[in-house]
Amino acid sequence: QVQLVESGGGLVQAGGSLRLSCVASGRTISSRSMGWFRQAPGKEREFVAAISLSGGSTYYADSVKGRFTISRDNAKNTLYLQMNSLKPEDTAVYYCARRRLSSGTYQYSADYDYWGQGTQVTVSS
Repeated sequence: QVQLVESGGGLVQAGGSLRLSCVASGRTISSRSMGWFRQAPGKEREFVAAISLSGGSTYYADSVKGRFTISRDNAKNTLYLQMNSLKPEDTAVYYCARRRLSSGTYQYSADYDYWGQGTQVTVSS
């Protein structure tokens, strides 16, 4: 079992920055790729970013590319999402997730087996 706990969300003005953290307990995350998703009110959960085991490869949704940076510290069992130049359309609950060992893709919710409870990010205009 893996428990994932996100933190770092909050209210920020457009153009501002936030850094989300996701701490894992129960099992190490160093053996799995990890990802961030988000879900806005009335919308489906969508892929934001993913990172490989070592952190050497990263993937981003087009909507956040160039503004968000995913990273990880395996020694601390922690995943991060640095969000810069935030826009009102980034408002959502953000979730971290552990990718399935057998998954061949990274951008679908079904690619992930463990999820955190989410942290709210609200960007005001």
